[in-house]
Amino acid sequence: MAKESFDKEIQFLRMLALTSGAFNRQQFADRLGISVHTFDKTIRRLKDIVSSTYQHLPEEQGKEFAETLKYSYYDSTDPMLLFLFRAKSVKESESQRLSLLLGAMNADALTAMELLDMCCSSLPAGVPQPDEKTIRSDLKYLEEVGVIRKEGASRPFRYRVHNDLVQQLSHEELIDLYDFVDVMANTQVPSVQGYLLRDGLKKHLLRNQVEQPAIEAFIYKYHYYSRILDEAHLFTLLNAIRQRHRVAFLYFSPKSEKSYGSKNTNPLFERESEGSAIKTLPLKVVYDHQYGRWYLLASGREGIRKYRMEGITRMETEDQPLSEEAFQAKRCELDEKMKYSWLIDTGLPVTVRARFYSPGDSEPNFVRARVLLQGQWGQIVDEDPYSFIYEITVNGTTEIKPWLRSFGSSCEVLEPVRLRREMIAEWKEILAYYEPFRENF
Repeated sequence: MAKESFDKEIQFLRMLALTSGAFNRQQFADRLGISVHTFDKTIRRLKDIVSSTYQHLPEEQGKEFAETLKYSYYDSTDPMLLFLFRAKSVKESESQRLSLLLGAMNADALTAMELLDMCCSSLPAGVPQPDEKTIRSDLKYLEEVGVIRKEGASRPFRYRVHNDLVQQLSHEELIDLYDFVDVMANTQVPSVQGYLLRDGLKKHLLRNQVEQPAIEAFIYKYHYYSRILDEAHLFTLLNAIRQRHRVAFLYFSPKSEKSYGSKNTNPLFERESEGSAIKTLPLKVVYDHQYGRWYLLASGREGIRKYRMEGITRMETEDQPLSEEAFQAKRCELDEKMKYSWLIDTGLPVTVRARFYSPGDSEPNFVRARVLLQGQWGQIVDEDPYSFIYEITVNGTTEIKPWLRSFGSSCEVLEPVRLRREMIAEWKEILAYYEPFRENF
């Protein structure tokens, strides 16, 4: 798939999951900024991806696209929409060529020329024949990602699939490794690569068993679709940060009426996109575990800016790196602005004081334990048998407010007065929701 097409499918799946089919075709196309015809083409493309991803299942268990989105967590431990990453985000010819190369190198260590001859004789008719430069580029890519290893100290080098780990472990050790990867992929971020590693281990276990073993030891319910989909950009940004490269992308803010804009190649139908063209230097990526969102913090002409990764499309990386000194200066500026950030807020620091009430005679005091665990650099400055006062300095109160509110009646905001009034107003609004609308209700 082309890069733009991958962006389109990410936004398409995000909206389809979040709206649960509430939009009709025209509404969906308008929200994405595409035509109804493109909407239909994308649906067909995603159906093809789903059918190819689940082609190993018996026909009666094959998953239609709609069934995939409804999703039963008891049928599989896979999170919804992960199938997009299992689909090959490369051209079909590249996919076939890489499959042939890996199959050949799994049996023997081969040179680039031997692999070239094998590809030319094995590719189906109609598929473009690779040249030596293409094969060497494929080998370099596979070696960089750790799939193959180079053998020999002199030319011509031979290449073999790097699968020593699974070959040298016993069946019991592989089961333990599978369970560990399964737990980490479902509880840590980033997770997509963990899921793909888990799939590879699972296939290896199934290939070496006469009867299918019961290796699904855990069942997880997955909530955050954006966390999975946004990892499509994550490693591109992390690499740009490591290399000190600027990036350019088209950005759609959460308040924008559209979340995607098609890139028209025909100049007669070219139109101005509603997104914002951004060119910036990425400095840090932050994950918000409370809402399952990724944020990019970057430096541009207007200083430090924050972008939700779900609104990023058409990302490209510049080749010219920034100097080490200039990059570190930008990082120091960001660190100073985020010194008191609860998450990513870079506003003016304010001191928050809140009284937390102990839950009766229960031991241990779970309210106090949670405050100490989640309260970051805040401190308990006063305490008695019935309550304690927690104090912290943060950049603004927007990000800490949901955390304080989550304690319900166990938390009373004391300072600042503005935050206390905001909390009072919010709790009065919530109270109004529960007031009876008739006397005999």
